[in-house]
Amino acid sequence: MKTLAIRSYQGERDLEAIAELFQACEIVDRLDNWVSISALRRAFNTPVPDIKHEISLWEDGDGKLVGFGQLSIQESSVDAHLSFKVHPTFRGEGIEQEIIKWSEQRIIDKSVSVKLRSDSRETQTERMALLESCGFTPNRYFLRMERSLTEPFPKPELPRGFTLESPLSQSFSGKICQRHFLEAWVEMFNQTFIDHWNHHDLTVEQLEHEISHPHYRQDLDLVAISASDSTFAAFCSCFINSEKNQHKGMKEGKIGILGTRRGFRKCGLGKAMLLSGMQRLRDVGMDKALLGVDAENPSGANRLYESVGFHKVHTTIVYVKEF
Repeated sequence: MKTLAIRSYQGERDLEAIAELFQACEIVDRLDNWVSISALRRAFNTPVPDIKHEISLWEDGDGKLVGFGQLSIQESSVDAHLSFKVHPTFRGEGIEQEIIKWSEQRIIDKSVSVKLRSDSRETQTERMALLESCGFTPNRYFLRMERSLTEPFPKPELPRGFTLESPLSQSFSGKICQRHFLEAWVEMFNQTFIDHWNHHDLTVEQLEHEISHPHYRQDLDLVAISASDSTFAAFCSCFINSEKNQHKGMKEGKIGILGTRRGFRKCGLGKAMLLSGMQRLRDVGMDKALLGVDAENPSGANRLYESVGFHKVHTTIVYVKEF
């Protein structure tokens, strides 16, 4: 392996070099993971309570950034996640193994027992082989799905006894203060996903951070509310990355989060919320909808998405190594 220097992330002054590294990887890997400096800045500065992030950088003898590793540890549980990238011209020279060893040593230094996870697209055969050679095993599969919004789809029909609301609507915002909305939304989210793989409870503070995102749009944040007792029963939050769309020359929107809380399932709310989100995206000019789903989703979300015309684009595999 060529002589490399490892150092810690220094903040703002490193963002441009990291973005260039990510783009060099994207040109070769073609994962549709284009990122901007502003997106990296926000991702690295996300104030998520209970999660500690560590970033290290690997440089060659000329000071060129050729390797990136980010370790995120959920301190109240047994989870850690490693994200890493190596410049295409430096792959296969041992940098990948050095990054993995770095993450493992950081876990050992903290004297914690965790499951270390890392991801690979199903097409990245060399990355998959690397992870397996370092003791990782496939643990979970996630599907990226998409659907054209220029082709017709059914009109959303909300079940009787529910109303569709958005924080943007004056009629709704006049009835409920923002803090109460956030608390009710967080409770709904946690009750919805408590039985899903690798769930961690959301907090109001985390939600406040999410809705402060530049791409957040209140008109794409939909909630179904029970008319009988005002319970937040189901939700669909959509996002549009205008920066990425401009770069790609596309008009894509994403169904970011979709769910129905326990006790309100099997009555058509999920489908109604999904179609409502698709309709909102189409109404604001998007011609394609994307979403991600756990291949082993316990509520059968895969079948729901396929029933309205979504199809699989690719699969991401989550690998795990236990300490």
